[in-house]
Amino acid sequence: MKFISWNVNGLRAAMKKGFADFFREQDADFFALQETKMQPDQLEDAMKFEGYHMYMNSAERKGYSGTLIYTKHEPLSVTYEIEGDETKEGRVITLEYPDFYFVCAYVPNSKDGLLRLPYRIEWEEMLRKHLMELDKKKPVIYTGDLNVAHEEIDLKNPATNHKNPGFSDEERAAMTKLLGSGFSDTFRELYPDTQKFSWWSYRMKARERNVGWRIDYFLVSQRLLANVQDALIFDETEGSDHCPVGLNIRKNF
Repeated sequence: MKFISWNVNGLRAAMKKGFADFFREQDADFFALQETKMQPDQLEDAMKFEGYHMYMNSAERKGYSGTLIYTKHEPLSVTYEIEGDETKEGRVITLEYPDFYFVCAYVPNSKDGLLRLPYRIEWEEMLRKHLMELDKKKPVIYTGDLNVAHEEIDLKNPATNHKNPGFSDEERAAMTKLLGSGFSDTFRELYPDTQKFSWWSYRMKARERNVGWRIDYFLVSQRLLANVQDALIFDETEGSDHCPVGLNIRKNF
């Protein structure tokens, strides 16, 4: 089975930059999007792909946040958001299948000066509990823009970013706690010494110079790790300040 995840930084904008071509080229079983920045009534026919079911979670605030999953496989159930989060920012979609759960999330950014860090850490704990509850029933495949570079290898300039959003001690510790709760970072497990990035600032020609961060992930329940065939970062694919990431996994669990 093939999974793709991409923070598109506005689906309508991404459609003008080749999103549909990449979507069709990949022909994935699952295609999860973050930061769609749109409401259901703004969906265009060109965004509805033949052969795919579509599940959308929009933020109450227009033009902000939002998640969406395209899938060839109709789920047993679909739930939105996580228990305890009342912000209505459209950040989580959970699909249930006979043998696993698939979760797409757009983790809150801590903002400049770490102004939103307390909420971010609270949200992370709610999300961790959500994943752990699912994992008690069936294995979990979890993806999205997790807005954290977990280790120093996951960003170009770690020394100057320790107090910045996405690389604070608190955010990195939350990721460590999640991984310690029974989940594995597929890319880092397969490529422990490889430095590749999935996000680049629009400032100072960061992408051109490859001054980036790896903040987009596929995590799986540890018991699924043996089924993982490959973890991918499509760092040559443009259309957003993020690039897509992917997961190929054997469906024999």
